[in-house]
Amino acid sequence: MDEVGARAARIVQNVEAVISGKREAITAALTVVLAEGHLLIEDVPGVGKTMLAKALARSVDSSVSRIQFTPDLLPSDVTGVSVFDQTTRSFEFKPGPVFANIVIGDEINRASPKTQSALLECMEERQVTADGRTYRLEHPFTVVATQNPVEMEGTYPLPEAQRDRFMARISMGYPAAGDELAMLSMRETSSPLDAIGTVVTLDELREMIRSVHHVFTSQPVKEYAVDLARATRADRQLRLGASPRATLQLLRAAKAHAAMHGRDFVLPDDIDALAVPVLGHRLVPTSRAIGGHDRESGPLVDAVVRRIVAETPVPVGSARRE
Repeated sequence: MDEVGARAARIVQNVEAVISGKREAITAALTVVLAEGHLLIEDVPGVGKTMLAKALARSVDSSVSRIQFTPDLLPSDVTGVSVFDQTTRSFEFKPGPVFANIVIGDEINRASPKTQSALLECMEERQVTADGRTYRLEHPFTVVATQNPVEMEGTYPLPEAQRDRFMARISMGYPAAGDELAMLSMRETSSPLDAIGTVVTLDELREMIRSVHHVFTSQPVKEYAVDLARATRADRQLRLGASPRATLQLLRAAKAHAAMHGRDFVLPDDIDALAVPVLGHRLVPTSRAIGGHDRESGPLVDAVVRRIVAETPVPVGSARRE
């Protein structure tokens, strides 16, 4: 676990050379990668969403592809297409950009629902089915998608079923004055993205993921995660609570968070640190709670999750492996 923490620190430091002052967002993004989940970065334009995804991908020596989602994008442009080969007189499958370790989906809500649904099987089963044949995706496989919540013209909001497949949703936020001033000097002549290199190989990343699988979670901590999920389903301000998939992914993310901090066991603090990014985007508030303004539901839901975390009793007992 000490080696996992050291490698994670190198990745975070490498990404911070491009995006300064956003350690919390960078750590959350890396946590999702180590937990073999998918990340949704949702924020206003120009705050570094795509830059974070690119810097994280460059820090790991893995295959990377980028998809610019547009209204005319087809599902075959994402998954691949079968092409007829004149020499063999048969159809040959040409893999699409989804066949990579890290897939960057830029402005995912600009594609039609038909194209968005092409990612559902990829994100859940990590496979692509075309013409009756199934093709396995690479391991590890992570989708890092971005979207702008303020641009409504020409966009298609992600359905709840697809949002539920993202392990976490994070926001970048505006930089502090000092970080923004340093950015002006740093990018005056060149992009810092061109200067960073690989700090972790693909085999090392796979070892880190395998180590996360062996992080111990005690029974009281599991019960604590279930209590949080059940509290969202009974809250009067929420119309749709957390799904069982959300509970599973909350626990997987907590194990990755613990491993990044050099521990081989999960604490309730790991659950608390990830409750908002893992649960927030899956919850749907009631119309009375948001006053009929759907675009303001994000901050409201995050506040509800924080309240539930504060009200749920923390388990007392040993979290270590006996």
